[in-house]
Amino acid sequence: MIYTLTLNPSIDYIVHIDQLKTGEVNRMTADFKLPGGKGINVSRILQRIDTSSCPLGFLGGFTGDFIEKWLIEEGIQSQFTKVKEDTRINVKLKAEEETEINGQGPALAEDEINRLKFILSELVTSGDIVVLSGSTPAGLRKDFYQELIHIIKENGAEFVIDTTGDDLLAALPEKPLLVKPNNHELAELYQTTLHSLDDIIVYGKKLLNDGAQNVIISMAGDGALLITEDGTYLSNVLKHPVKNSVGAGDSMIAGFIGNFSQSKDPLESFKWGVACGSATTFSDDLATETLIKELFPEVTVKNIEEDYNENQ
Repeated sequence: MIYTLTLNPSIDYIVHIDQLKTGEVNRMTADFKLPGGKGINVSRILQRIDTSSCPLGFLGGFTGDFIEKWLIEEGIQSQFTKVKEDTRINVKLKAEEETEINGQGPALAEDEINRLKFILSELVTSGDIVVLSGSTPAGLRKDFYQELIHIIKENGAEFVIDTTGDDLLAALPEKPLLVKPNNHELAELYQTTLHSLDDIIVYGKKLLNDGAQNVIISMAGDGALLITEDGTYLSNVLKHPVKNSVGAGDSMIAGFIGNFSQSKDPLESFKWGVACGSATTFSDDLATETLIKELFPEVTVKNIEEDYNENQ
């Protein structure tokens, strides 16, 4: 089983207006609400590529009920930990420019935190994969991801971690199955500046040397890199109108893990990751099954290990 864990989920309230005028009444031209959170996005894409998953995390209040009901309607059964305070709402205001106002998330009681850890320890067994994604609620103690990783490893399961900074660095010695920073996050992680593809490969390999089993580095319009012990691979860039960047990285993780859980083939899984991530980029919401399958034959991947070695 694949479990996705979102510690700070949200309702994403997306509002379209022609022009934002501060200090005045603004009229919406369109609005819609979606379940938000990186792990939830992963589960929604997994469902669309016929791979079961179980979302975990903290949910509370009427906003939490909205998310849970939405997932049920998509055929996704969850095991969220219920909390007293409301799940947050993030407002994404789309006008001439995009403006985001993100909620902090609920304050969590110690018994709520311990309940999530208990649920995780009871569910996860050998052979499972747990995807740990995104930020933590304000007030949740530092190194909480490390506590979760300890439970996962103790139960014989694998984990993916999709976060940045100290939480990612601390997770690397525990040998995550996959990490997926973008090139900017990679530079920030190692406090450096990346000027070229060769620079990105150098620090991508450092992630591998520091413990990651597989590394994907997304580079927006320059494609994506997969770095494994067997090689360094570069994907092509699919040419379609770009509509959306939200959830593209989560979709890439879902495509990779969904395929890898069955094939154990990093290269084939990378192709599915590129197809899923690209399909979300070309969609108003997360990618549909139809578009993912339509794009998959367009994905090409080349081994650039030899070119990289010649330049060293």
